Amino acid sequence: MSVVDRALWVIERNSSGELNLPAVAQACGVSRSHLASAFGSTTGWPVMKYLRARRLTQAAQMLARGAPDILAVALDFGYGSHEAFTRAFRDQFGVPPESVRERASTRGLALVAPLDLAARERPVLAPPWLTEAVAVRAVGLSLRHSFDKAIGIPIQWQTFMATEYGRIPYRVDGIPIGIQKPADDEGEFEYICAAEVSKFGDPLPELVRIEIPSRRCAVFEHRGHVSTVGDTYAAIWNEALYERGWAPANAPVIERHSPSFDPETGDGGLSLWIPLAD
Repeated sequence: MSVVDRALWVIERNSSGELNLPAVAQACGVSRSHLASAFGSTTGWPVMKYLRARRLTQAAQMLARGAPDILAVALDFGYGSHEAFTRAFRDQFGVPPESVRERASTRGLALVAPLDLAARERPVLAPPWLTEAVAVRAVGLSLRHSFDKAIGIPIQWQTFMATEYGRIPYRVDGIPIGIQKPADDEGEFEYICAAEVSKFGDPLPELVRIEIPSRRCAVFEHRGHVSTVGDTYAAIWNEALYERGWAPANAPVIERHSPSFDPETGDGGLSLWIPLAD
């Protein structure tokens, strides 16, 4: 069973009471950052956003069936007060829980059904290899993204290459790299479009400096169009690492474009350097 399939099993069978990202990750036998990356890249949902949506969906169904006490429903689904539950319910559905109970219907609510990944297409990965990656020193444009809004990354690359790349001093030869930092509990992550440099020059407005020490990495190739790299990430986080018994480190992933990569077409492939825990 894959990492995300395990997580879905845990979430669906523990919809009420205390359940958070560390607890789900522990039940799946992986770190919280590993689970956040696996779940987000595979489903497009941050773990906790999906968990909240499923709990509130089940709460709405209970209220529509006539649950007499809203506070009891709130407590059943992990909310400590009527007020906290009402805020979350209104944020999710746009209406307060009282209205659902009064009309005895969930009609018009954007309910979230359980995810079913059984029919998903699983990309076939080329065999990865292990290597000691060299240290990285880079300067780049950093933005925060979430797995359900990762479409912003191509726009970030366009902005970086058009307005920022040319003003970075001490660039080394080679194609710019992508740096993805570990996802947080809400499924957000920092992504940096960067140029490697031989040394840092004067600080540049809007750009960040980053240094990544040498460490052991598992390297996976993505041979398709760059727009489908999310499928390769999903296969890596969800299955490939887990099946090989490789535990990822809580450290940035580096995306290195192949020498044949064409930024105009997005073809040519790239490699994903996944840092491993010691």
